[in-house]
Amino acid sequence: MQPFSDRVCGDVLGVSVDALSLDGAVRTILGWAAKRESRIVCVCAADSIVTARRSASHAQALAAADMVTPDGAPLAWILRRRGHPDQKRVCGSDLMWSCCREAAKQGTGILLYGGTPATLRLLEQRLRSELPGVNIVGAISPPFRPLSAEEDAEVVAVINRSQARIVWVGLGCPKQEAWMLAHRDRIRAVMVGVGAAFDFHAGTVKRAPQWMQDSGLEWLYRLSQDPRRLAKRYFVGNSVFLLAMLRDGLLFKRAARRG
Repeated sequence: MQPFSDRVCGDVLGVSVDALSLDGAVRTILGWAAKRESRIVCVCAADSIVTARRSASHAQALAAADMVTPDGAPLAWILRRRGHPDQKRVCGSDLMWSCCREAAKQGTGILLYGGTPATLRLLEQRLRSELPGVNIVGAISPPFRPLSAEEDAEVVAVINRSQARIVWVGLGCPKQEAWMLAHRDRIRAVMVGVGAAFDFHAGTVKRAPQWMQDSGLEWLYRLSQDPRRLAKRYFVGNSVFLLAMLRDGLLFKRAARRG
C-alpha cells in the first residue's frame, strides 16, 4: 500500500476537512505507520465543528491535525457541495475497523488508549476473534482525572516501548484531540481519535442500523439510546451547526455571484 502524497481539503465552517475515501485514509495511515511517523488523525462530526467555533484550543487541535475526516453526514454533504461530488462519510468506527483489518495483514502493531478496563477487554476479544493476526501491543485505560507530569511521561514511555505504530485514542471529543496534540512528536506513532468507536466495536453500545447510517440519521439513533447525555450535543449543537451552515451558504453564494 502506498500513502496519498497530495492532501485535498475543503472548508467546513472554517475547519479544513480532508476530501478522501475510506480506503485512501487507511492507505495514508498505514503509510505513516510503516515509517513510524508521529501523526494526528481527527474524525470530525458536526459537534466537533461547533466546538471549534467556540474553543480556540480545539480549533488549534483540528488545524494541527495531519488528517481530518468527515465523520458526520453533514460534513460529507458540504464537501460534495464544495466541489468533491463523490465524498462520503469517513467515520471513526469504519476507519478503525478497516485500518485494523489491514494492519492485521501486515502485522502492524496497534495500541488502544481510552475507555474503561471492561470495554478494553471486550474490544481486544473482538479484534482478536474477528481479525486473525491482529497485533495488539498494548491497551491502556487512563483515569478520568488529568494525569500528573510523571504519570504522563510513563504513559509515553510505555507506548513507545510497545513499538505501536498506530495508537487508537478513545477519549471523546474534545479531550482526545487535545491529548493527541499534546503528544505530537512525543509518541512515535500515528494517533487516531475515534470517539465512541471503542464502545461500538466492544459491543457496549449498539450502533445504528445501516440504513440510518447511510441516510445521515445515526445521530438520532444514538440520541434515543442516551437522551440525557446527548440531548444538548445534538439539539443545541446541531442547531448551531445548521444555522452556521445556512449563513455560510448564503455568504458562499454571494461570493460566487460577485466572482
